[in-house]
Amino acid sequence: MPRPAMKTVRQQQLIDATLISVERHGLHHTTINTISGLAGLSSGLISHYFGGKQGLIEATLKYLLDELKQALLSRILGKNLSAAERLSMIVESNFTEFQRSAAATKTWLSFWSQAVHDPGLARLQHINSQRLYSNLAFAFKQLMPEDVAINAAKQTAAMIDGFWLRSALSSCPEKEFEQAQILCKAFIEAVIMQHGENKCR
Repeated sequence: MPRPAMKTVRQQQLIDATLISVERHGLHHTTINTISGLAGLSSGLISHYFGGKQGLIEATLKYLLDELKQALLSRILGKNLSAAERLSMIVESNFTEFQRSAAATKTWLSFWSQAVHDPGLARLQHINSQRLYSNLAFAFKQLMPEDVAINAAKQTAAMIDGFWLRSALSSCPEKEFEQAQILCKAFIEAVIMQHGENKCR
């Protein structure tokens, strides 16, 4: 196997192992040894590929962010979607099976708590928040006046994040995630019904 491909495979193995380690042990008790042990790779590869544990942690968050991005792109690229349909796809991309998995939810929760104290993680979380808001605002602006669209985007982003968080912390997350998705879509439909007639598509 060519070196670049092997490098990519090993990096992904370490990222996957980080997700499992955080799920099992929490972020604070995840170490180079727990990660390398789960990956079945030398601990030295973490420093080689990521510069250490912190670099791997940031790479894992970037992986989660990229999964969110790809989930949306897979739903909208090459499709002639209305703005309302695009908004629905944005909601769905935040509640995919992967994003609802125990490994992803526990890792996101750990990252959010750590981002308060870690500028690098805080920057990545800011990028995530801005991307969600921008995608929502782009679609809402096609349906209603800009000032109303901006408020609608902010409210919808808060609902998606809030419902995701409540679901992740629930004793029955799968059921809560399903209901959260329905409620977010219902809110979008209500906003469009109330304000959408004020601007032609």
